[in-house]
Amino acid sequence: MLCFTPWPPVMGLIGLLWCLCGTLSAAPLQGEVVDGHGQPLGDAVLSLNGPSGSAAIPDTGVMDQRDKQFAPYVLAVHTGTAVSFPNSDNIRHHVYSFSPAKRFELRLYQGTPAEPVVFDKPGVVVLGCNIHDWMLGYVYITDDPFFAVSDDAGHFSLDLPPGRYTASLWHPQVPNMLPVAAGEVEVPAAGLVQRFPLTLQGAPAAQPSAPVEKGFGDAFKRAAGEAQ
Repeated sequence: MLCFTPWPPVMGLIGLLWCLCGTLSAAPLQGEVVDGHGQPLGDAVLSLNGPSGSAAIPDTGVMDQRDKQFAPYVLAVHTGTAVSFPNSDNIRHHVYSFSPAKRFELRLYQGTPAEPVVFDKPGVVVLGCNIHDWMLGYVYITDDPFFAVSDDAGHFSLDLPPGRYTASLWHPQVPNMLPVAAGEVEVPAAGLVQRFPLTLQGAPAAQPSAPVEKGFGDAFKRAAGEAQ
């Protein structure tokens, strides 16, 4: 007597195998970004362009405002991402940018604006607050499918298809605010651990936490020079 497995379970098994194969095809890239003195560098963006793969690129992002600071200090997104700007403080903020990659203004508000801001061109956007001049943040928009921002210890982690990638690095203190070529990276199926050095313009600076005279103005002028 012949026994046949019902069609739905077979399809479920195929789907499970497909998912497992997709998971197994991803290779981990564990890395550290360091400055010119070999010290861990946070808020650095690593972006990679290489083999096509099923990169799960988020189409939304969040740039919060907490304790009169932008959080995160550096947000990396893919071109076309819609970013919301919630205000978690109990005071009002007035967020704006004059950067060529995206000029916008969110007038004095509390809570979360109804409409997110769509960052539809690659580049660097410098964020400021019209009420609190020391507030400074950055949105880095890239066409690359794989990217990550280093944490305070300089670490980042990515899962991506094995293969050869062209890497670039960016940080708010790189010369002219332009991405810096970081060579080619060969990621084997077993994964890779690699250190990425990045030379900054001046010593690494912490996010401003108190009023300063030129925070946004100087940063915007440097970002505006990117388009010239």
